[in-house]
Amino acid sequence: MRPPGGPRGQRLRPLLGLGLLLLLSRASLSAAPSSPHNHKPCTVCRNIVDQFYKGLADTEKKNFGGGNTAWEEKTLSKYESSEIRLLEIIETLCESDAFDCNNMVENNEEHLEDWWFNQKKNYPDLFTWFCVETLKVCCPPGTYGPECLECPGGSKRPCGGNGYCNGDGTRGGDGKCKCHLGYTGPLCMDCVEGYFSTWRNETHSVCIVCDRACKNCTGPTASDCGECEVGWVWMGDTCGDVNECAAETPACDEGFYCLNNNGSYSCKECDPSCSGCEGEGPEHCINCTAGYAQEDGACRDVDECSLPEKACEQEHQKCFNTPGSYACACAEGFQEKDGTCVPSEDTPEDEEPKETPKPSHEDL
Repeated sequence: MRPPGGPRGQRLRPLLGLGLLLLLSRASLSAAPSSPHNHKPCTVCRNIVDQFYKGLADTEKKNFGGGNTAWEEKTLSKYESSEIRLLEIIETLCESDAFDCNNMVENNEEHLEDWWFNQKKNYPDLFTWFCVETLKVCCPPGTYGPECLECPGGSKRPCGGNGYCNGDGTRGGDGKCKCHLGYTGPLCMDCVEGYFSTWRNETHSVCIVCDRACKNCTGPTASDCGECEVGWVWMGDTCGDVNECAAETPACDEGFYCLNNNGSYSCKECDPSCSGCEGEGPEHCINCTAGYAQEDGACRDVDECSLPEKACEQEHQKCFNTPGSYACACAEGFQEKDGTCVPSEDTPEDEEPKETPKPSHEDL
């Protein structure tokens, strides 16, 4: 039995209250109807138990701090199994805004106290005692639904170990198997297309993925294909990759080159210097675009500013080379006005700007 309330118990109990909002919602969660697929009450209960064990660990080395310790140990019990330790743990079970958690704790705090003072020794697993047997919001592993029925394949190995049972461990769900990748069937014992069986008996099945060249197969290599995957064709006794880039009809649009890969291909944009290309970079151009010319087996930028024929014809213009082209701009000390270069406004009218002469060896 729990220790008598006494003055200490009467002073501690109000701390267990969790707000006016919770007091207005006293209906027990375990009594509330839930849909066949509602797993939430079990999840809430499981989280409460996890936090309870965390609280046990956090308070393991604590003792009464402040107050009359001798009176506390004499009147109540040692801190290890005391009401004050229980209270400290309960206060950490839920976040302040976690309504479902707070509601479940508020409605069932007497059960937690009963386990703490009376049941802990005989039922050391709080989750089983509290969530499964007392509140009945969870089921033992491998079972599901209101009656905790066994999952397909049995509770010890639901769904053949190759999937999970819908509602497993809760009072919800329909018990149907959701198979892992590669498996199918009501018990997840069959292999989906693209996988093959390496071993199977009445309770176990192992499926392995086929070679990527196979649509279906009986073994792990491309020679074990029953049918080739798209992008592969039979080449003798094995499925080989189709080189789409070698087809007579170009696989890619103009301005792109084809890059073959296993089972498919991709189209990559040609280098800006190329007018048509067969691969990456200026070395693989079929022709050069305007502003580029063949040089050492690649399309290189033409420096229009260094050609004998002046690229910028207007007076006081300077030429600037750019990739594939060039630009004309007024030289230093001049500005553009009405399509011509005139002296800048800060240059005196009677003094035309001159280019700064380079220093001679004598000046240096």
